Amino acid sequence: MGAPWEGEEARSHGQGSPEGPAWSGLGFLQSLQWVLCRVQLPHGPRCAGLGLLEACLGRGLQPGFPLRFDIYRKVPKDLTQPTYTGAIISICCCLFILFLFLSELTGFITTEVVNELYVDDPDKDSGGKIDVSLNISLPNLHCELVGLDIQDEMGRHEVGHIDNSMKIPLNNGAGCRFEGQFSINKVPGNFHVSTHSATAQPQNPDMTHVIHKLSFGDTLQVQNVHGAFNALGGADRLTSNPLASHDYILKIVPTVYEDKSGKQRYSYQYTVANKEYVAYSHTGRIIPAIWFRYDLSPITVKYTERRQPLYRFITTICAIIGGTFTVAGILDSCIFTASEAWKKIQLGKMH
Repeated sequence: MGAPWEGEEARSHGQGSPEGPAWSGLGFLQSLQWVLCRVQLPHGPRCAGLGLLEACLGRGLQPGFPLRFDIYRKVPKDLTQPTYTGAIISICCCLFILFLFLSELTGFITTEVVNELYVDDPDKDSGGKIDVSLNISLPNLHCELVGLDIQDEMGRHEVGHIDNSMKIPLNNGAGCRFEGQFSINKVPGNFHVSTHSATAQPQNPDMTHVIHKLSFGDTLQVQNVHGAFNALGGADRLTSNPLASHDYILKIVPTVYEDKSGKQRYSYQYTVANKEYVAYSHTGRIIPAIWFRYDLSPITVKYTERRQPLYRFITTICAIIGGTFTVAGILDSCIFTASEAWKKIQLGKMH
């Protein structure tokens, strides 16, 4: 008995095969079948495994076999009917998809800032300290009389703090602008601008003032974060009673800002309430001062920069395209069916 390829070769000399690639695959499998039938296998009968080969020969390599897996069958254009309604729906569909795509693209390339609240001390490496920046003008008090005092519940009591501070004369020396950077402990306390550190106390000190800046921790200049980091900035008390004391009660809220790279910056927001009063004791009127009484909130606010992941953007775009075309197809089908039914009614063909 000759090998199967001999018959194939003779057939190819006799006439051409219109299905060359398929016949080549059949010839190969038939040759493999012929070899297996002539090899004595150590286990099992001769020609073992030929059932699988016969299945492949009979079904697997039939011409057009891969086309069975095509779920996107094409309809010839001659069998389709274009309509004006379908054209209008298609144009509106494409415009709607374009609009949604641009909206999603804008959201994808835009950095979103989300916030969360939790109970913790975020800046544990600060050594229990908070940096404070104060800038205040007293237009009717000489610089030699202006001083900063700091005290808290841990026993700190510092009068006339001068480190990292500067006094700038105003109004030809009649007033003073005080700028200072200092640290406070993370416990309730106060710092105040007063004349307590002066060698000679004035008779009627004028405590009218303007607060240019009061901030805690690092300065955050982020457009997407709207917080009270400088709540007292611009506070004007120039028209208040010159002999009155001013109390600012501050509630300091720890704040963390984390950018896309994971770098964190620590700052503090604060809320404020204030009152103005003239204080007296049994010996007479008490020397006025500008008090900043603070307490820390146990709640921490965290802002985190986030970008929409790529897989979510792709999923959303696929959902937009698929959903829009599906709804548009249903709408077009309903309109077409209704119009055809109406035509039949007009022609008297509806029974």
